[in-house]
Amino acid sequence: MSEPVARTPGASGAAETSAANLLMDKRIEIFMGMLLRTGVSLAAAIVLIGGMVFLLRHRVPVTNYRVFQGEPAELRTLGGIFRDAFSGHARGLIQLGLLLLIATPVARVTFSVGAFLYERDWKYVAVSLVVLALLFYSLLSGHG
Repeated sequence: MSEPVARTPGASGAAETSAANLLMDKRIEIFMGMLLRTGVSLAAAIVLIGGMVFLLRHRVPVTNYRVFQGEPAELRTLGGIFRDAFSGHARGLIQLGLLLLIATPVARVTFSVGAFLYERDWKYVAVSLVVLALLFYSLLSGHG
């Protein structure tokens, strides 16, 4: 006969909690990877479509590269970009794709804040919030 094994109270509970934490971490990693791949792929597809539309509508180059001309005023605001993109204008589609490309890492850091809050990992919540604040500062201040 085998001898009974001495059990520490709560030992199996700790192992179950650790396994559950590992599973949750893996799910978070998978979702974060999917978020990044989807954002970048969608942005690239929109820019590609915009580029194709531009080339189809402007077969002969009309740009004078000796004089710099920035984007039209309507493509410098979110509303203008969305209006142009949903109207099928090439420049609006390209701008929308670039906005989506910029929004992808912001979405990743925002998701990280939520994931770390869920895990109650306060140190990483604080670090992620600092990174998010720096991202927003650089995007909105014009100093980035």
